[in-house]
Amino acid sequence: MHRLQPVANGLHTDHPVPGLPFVDDSHLPVDDPAAVEAIGRHEEGGTWGRWDKDRQVEGAWLAFTTDPIRQDLAWVLRYHPDHGRTVLLVPDKDASPWHSSWWGPQLLFRQGGYWWDGTTWYRPDQIWDTPSERFERRPVKAATTITAADLLDDNAHPNGGRLLKVANVDLEAPAPDSWNDHLAMWASRRPRNARPLSQCVVRLSAPELAADQLIGVAEMAQIGNIAASTLRAYIARNQRDVPPPQATVNGRNLWARPVAMDWAEGRDRSPESAAARLATDDDLPIGLAELRQQLTRRFFGALWERPDWRKRWALRFRTEKAVHEVADELALSVAADTDSIINAHDLAATVRHAILDEFASGKELDESLGDTGPTTFYGITTPVAKMLDWIIRHHPRTAHYLIGEIIGDAERRLAIPRDVSAESIRTALGLDSTLPRPVRLAFLDRALPSGPTR
Repeated sequence: MHRLQPVANGLHTDHPVPGLPFVDDSHLPVDDPAAVEAIGRHEEGGTWGRWDKDRQVEGAWLAFTTDPIRQDLAWVLRYHPDHGRTVLLVPDKDASPWHSSWWGPQLLFRQGGYWWDGTTWYRPDQIWDTPSERFERRPVKAATTITAADLLDDNAHPNGGRLLKVANVDLEAPAPDSWNDHLAMWASRRPRNARPLSQCVVRLSAPELAADQLIGVAEMAQIGNIAASTLRAYIARNQRDVPPPQATVNGRNLWARPVAMDWAEGRDRSPESAAARLATDDDLPIGLAELRQQLTRRFFGALWERPDWRKRWALRFRTEKAVHEVADELALSVAADTDSIINAHDLAATVRHAILDEFASGKELDESLGDTGPTTFYGITTPVAKMLDWIIRHHPRTAHYLIGEIIGDAERRLAIPRDVSAESIRTALGLDSTLPRPVRLAFLDRALPSGPTR
């Protein structure tokens, strides 16, 4: 979700943000990203600069620097060989987030997070797609790109616009009146070889962004299935990822209906929403509620239904030693039956497949790198190694069988020698096991094929 708000347009931008003033950026080497970075790099600190190549597009880059005069402000720049340059003045604290927001296809952001990739306009990112590890891209229907050429007409007067110096930028000043005059001033100062005004993007137009289609807080809350007062509280506290409004009229926030519906969908598909479907009256997930009931029955039976224990409720039996004996017996009843919480054989099967996948990935990596020499071991990620360690600690018999099955499957299915599998397990547990080393080695000596210890 793009929530960052620029302060002003740089004079050398190709894509002015509507409603913002223009600021003189002539002190910036806008064609040299390394030089832009150098402006903000100083041994005494307090300022910062950086530039990076856009690895997705040959010749594209992005850069930022703290302004040398106004160190509370920074310049952010993005250049694309086919779509021109963006130069914006932003709060210095937002320079790095702006830089990060441009890592990807987003060239421009407009109207509360709508973005453009050079061809298509998309609605604000709100629906996270876990398998692809990115937000779903939802194109805007019937979107029209509005350029500077579309906006400049006989009613726009360059003399009515004003170019600010960065030292004179007032962060509290209202938006400029007659912004088209400022746009005309910007256009009049562009060099002859500058990008044509017909290719200078200002904003988008779409049916969903028409004034009569925008909705206020009441309808937004209704779509999100919450009270309007709750939505206002979320907005005031910057909670629940409420999207920025597409417009603000007389202090009233307005959203596009599709944006509101995406927000509601994102809320409904969130981990919190999914977990709520499994919550009980005690606000516990179903599994924990069932475990609670199971342990309640077990503890009640031990404390009340056994006559030799029930008498301990009498005052003369309420000694520290007696209570400790009861607590120890209850703990033993749980420790001796962990299968009622998580089945050891089911967990072992899961860990077996996880380790075999680690081996397969390691072998594929070696083959892709052309490494044909003998392999000593394959790495096992820490979470998987810790679960193997848990099985060894809690169910050593099951773990003994499990390790043998892993080595056998790796040998038969993946053609991995058993000494490589054994060394992989030794190494992983050497790094991530919580067992005392002598105990761990003594167990592995009996569970693994013979080989070096570690």
